Amino acid sequence: MRVLVVEDEERLAENIAGILREHALCAVDLAADGEEGLFQACSAPYDLLVLDLMLPRMTGLDLLRKFRGEGRNAPVLILTARDEKETVVALLNAGADDYLTKPFDLGELIARCKALLRRGKGEHSPAIQVGALEVDTVERVARVGGRPIALTAMEYRVLEYLALRRGALVSKEELLEHLYDFNWERFGNVIEVYISGLRRKLEGVAGERLIHTVRGLGYALRCASGSAVAKTRGRGTAGADRSAAGRP
Repeated sequence: MRVLVVEDEERLAENIAGILREHALCAVDLAADGEEGLFQACSAPYDLLVLDLMLPRMTGLDLLRKFRGEGRNAPVLILTARDEKETVVALLNAGADDYLTKPFDLGELIARCKALLRRGKGEHSPAIQVGALEVDTVERVARVGGRPIALTAMEYRVLEYLALRRGALVSKEELLEHLYDFNWERFGNVIEVYISGLRRKLEGVAGERLIHTVRGLGYALRCASGSAVAKTRGRGTAGADRSAAGRP
């Protein structure tokens, strides 16, 4: 997943980026003011925006309104030192999906970001199951028949993205855009290498093909029978799925 953090406090921005990279396995880009943030937000297909409300050159609220005005649907989490009812109402009416009041706990930030990333792909359950395969987005582990499969960090990120888009055809370019930040270096067959490794590890245990290739178009995660979705199983997330409207 790819996240844009728009925050003018450099140390806080770096802390948020670091914890998202480490605990949510996200590619993260940074912007230090509202104008730069809007430009970046509209230049790449981000899966989530983490947006400070008080920014130089353009406020977070104005950025949010312009972003939604461009028809962009990525989830947006607002960071704010203000929690007055009027401010919260204005944010939600402008298209914010959730908010956190500063100072906040980094563990809660991660939980809320993970919940918004799932919901942004139409998935509410943190455990996604396709046939015998389960992808647990909280523990960041893949299991086949209940048995954990040893994956590299990048293999897991590729698999998680395919799981969140299960049944859909995902192009190589889409994977590259959502799994790498602006600083990544292009290697021609990097996605093919990860897909090959995933197939070898998963299908040897599952006994069926789970990642299907449509030559020249992309990849789809589905059961061999063609069913897009087998089932999803809910797990507790310590309140991570609370919406802003229901937040105490």
